[in-house]
Amino acid sequence: MPKNLRREPRVYELTEAERRCPQCGETRAQISAERSEQLDYVPATLFVVEHVRCTYACPHCEGQVVTAGKPAQPIPKGLPGPGLLAHVITEKYADHIPLHRQERRLARQGVELSRSTLCDWMAGAAQSLEPLYDLMKTLVLLCGTIHTDDTSVKLRDSERKIKALARLWIYFGDHLYPYNVFDFTRSHKRDGPSLFLKGFRGYLQADAFSGYDGIYAGGNVVEVGCNAHARRKFVEAQKTDLTRASTALAYYRQLYAIEKQIKAELAKLPEDANEPTRAAIRLRVRQERAVPVWESLEKWLKEERPQVLPKSPMGGAIGYMKNHWEALKRYTSSGYLSIDNNVAEQHMKTIATGRKTGFSLGVRPAGRPWPCCSA
Repeated sequence: MPKNLRREPRVYELTEAERRCPQCGETRAQISAERSEQLDYVPATLFVVEHVRCTYACPHCEGQVVTAGKPAQPIPKGLPGPGLLAHVITEKYADHIPLHRQERRLARQGVELSRSTLCDWMAGAAQSLEPLYDLMKTLVLLCGTIHTDDTSVKLRDSERKIKALARLWIYFGDHLYPYNVFDFTRSHKRDGPSLFLKGFRGYLQADAFSGYDGIYAGGNVVEVGCNAHARRKFVEAQKTDLTRASTALAYYRQLYAIEKQIKAELAKLPEDANEPTRAAIRLRVRQERAVPVWESLEKWLKEERPQVLPKSPMGGAIGYMKNHWEALKRYTSSGYLSIDNNVAEQHMKTIATGRKTGFSLGVRPAGRPWPCCSA
């Protein structure tokens, strides 16, 4: 059991009658105790905080009256305390429990709160968290590498009774500031990432979305491809071209095995080893072991490309690799880069989980609570 959990001892003893020896009648003495642990749970409890602000007046001077201040609250003049607000935010954005289900949970505890009230709380919380969100965004833009990905999400307008698809984007920093900062846009146009990444200089690891091309064209941002994305195309091609797909996947097994070897080598370092030391090891191993694999893979792709139909699954997989070759192998030239973009894609999977529970965004206030409360 985790050592940080509170322990609640429950000692079971024999009664005086049970302690008596059946042979001689003497009282038996305790010689040891058997211990075991059991995990239990106490449901969350609501309580009311009564804020009492004392007022003082000078008995001799007229008008010298002063009232004690109250600590700043997450939502000024709002009903929820910080603990309840944090609980609702966590359940909605981390555990993907919709507000209508939270509404029913609260009702079971005797507190009637409408879903619209909970929505207003999310908007108020986002407003309070916005300075922290802006700081995290600023720090992520100072990183040398940013991982990004996006996914669709339903956008609803209850007044106009329409629904549309909007986008949620994640921008994940590197070892300097490993924060995940989200952004919301109403469309999948390139304006979203272009505006968010304005002023950024460094590596951007993403899929091959054409909306990033304008960012790379400026020269300040260098494209790093996602090999997990490229590999999946060969997995899909197994259905129609098993032999070639198996060969390509064998190359990828070698490349990912090298990354696993690097992790094992890094695990031997002292815990206080700095990132430049770790990056130097990654670069050395990749240059020694991964680059030759990439050279063999490139030769194989050149041989096979003329023999497959361009519009077939295998032709698409090979074409994808050839079109993004430099970006896909760029990680071998730096120990600070990753072989794939899985760190961002895994965060996006939480959105997919939320979609299964009917997750959507309201038009007002334009999806702002989601990025601020999820970061």
